[in-house]
Amino acid sequence: MSDLPETLAGCADAILRTADGRAKTALSKRCAAAWFASREAGTPMPIGQGNPPDAPARPDTPALMEPRDMPRRRPGSPSGRIALLHAVAHIELNAVDLHWDIISRFSDVKLPMGFYDDWVKAAEEESKHFNLMCDNLESLGSHYGALPAHAFMWRAASDTASDFLGRLAVVPMVLEARGLDVTPGMIEIFRKAELPEAVAALEVIYAEEVSHVAYGSKWFHFLCGRHDLDPKDTFHALVRKYFHGALKPPFNEEKRAEAGIPPDFYWPLTEAEPAPPKGARD
Repeated sequence: MSDLPETLAGCADAILRTADGRAKTALSKRCAAAWFASREAGTPMPIGQGNPPDAPARPDTPALMEPRDMPRRRPGSPSGRIALLHAVAHIELNAVDLHWDIISRFSDVKLPMGFYDDWVKAAEEESKHFNLMCDNLESLGSHYGALPAHAFMWRAASDTASDFLGRLAVVPMVLEARGLDVTPGMIEIFRKAELPEAVAALEVIYAEEVSHVAYGSKWFHFLCGRHDLDPKDTFHALVRKYFHGALKPPFNEEKRAEAGIPPDFYWPLTEAEPAPPKGARD
């Protein structure tokens, strides 16, 4: 008999409460396999009711720092390339938690089973991405946790903990979409350094992240339709509310379009909104 929780939300909670990155992603993959096996058998695992922690469990290292305090990476050097891989590993570990957190935190929202198929598949792929980055770090004599990392990504999750549409707007449609913009440049860095394993790993991530952004766009539009909201106007309002600062070009317009995000969604957000008057509130 499986020792996994009996519900999908229970699986998500267990993953969020697992600190070690390798252990977290191993449990994530087991839960994903159990979910898809139950779907294939025609007896889907119950969604259940989530009870997620405010923030996911994390190992003692890496030390988390404000983005402005992070050491600058110079990817032309071996140490700079290790730092870049470490940063990507950190992003992927956060992505694992972000995908499971949305399943648990918003488990009271009635959604089609296809939503859970998409999110579990994305969580499984993010788990693979984290391990690919760890493998590359270890092949270069380092490991995840050897360097500091930034605390930015979970802030977006905390800010949108009670706003499902806000979470979809900011995490997949802004933060993950940014990955589509910057990953081709990272691939070139490792290609020039003649590190084919890193190139191959980043190419896997680049290909699969398109679908993760697309899942966010699809279900954002679905919920806007459910609530009779204009998707573009709603997206602009939510990003201005929850994302700190303007979006920064250049944008990978081709891949963003492939993921279902047209230019009129993000180009108007490239200029920061004026600060509200002192004392003003939402």
